[in-house]
Amino acid sequence: MPPAATHAFRTELVALLPRLRRFALSLTGNPQDGDDLVQAACEKALRNAAQFTPGTRMDSWMYRIVQTLWIDDRRRNRTRGTTIAPEDANLSDGGRGANLPEDRMMLGKVRDAMQTLPEPQRAVLSLVAIEGLSYKDAAEVLDIPLGTVMSRLSRAREALLPQLGLSQGRRQ
Repeated sequence: MPPAATHAFRTELVALLPRLRRFALSLTGNPQDGDDLVQAACEKALRNAAQFTPGTRMDSWMYRIVQTLWIDDRRRNRTRGTTIAPEDANLSDGGRGANLPEDRMMLGKVRDAMQTLPEPQRAVLSLVAIEGLSYKDAAEVLDIPLGTVMSRLSRAREALLPQLGLSQGRRQ
């Protein structure tokens, strides 16, 4: 990779770090593991920078790396039976987005409720609702069909509403 391309690659990667951290945090449930996951993903991306196609979406490429590393880690940890304590599921923005006490309470409820979702639903919800990816982009990142993204997202939303004390309303 030429020096200019290497610099552009690294600059774009650094700019993605906050989004990658949010995604990793939504998968892992705690800041330390989320940061470790992002670090591992960045190391892998830098080692394999030649495989990235300039002009394509680096965010999708990086989300895929984070997701793959997370899945691999979960497979390794299944035999150990790792758990996440609810108090460690700290998905806070430092209160910047929730200025009123009611808003902070709702964010806490959402964080806790998201951790109860199955991992595939949590990943889709995080990519679409938090990171703002389109359904198509989320499908590419997770390497699943578009219909699967839509059904997982629907199931995740249906599971969250009662936990948050919200009614679903009528479907049209």
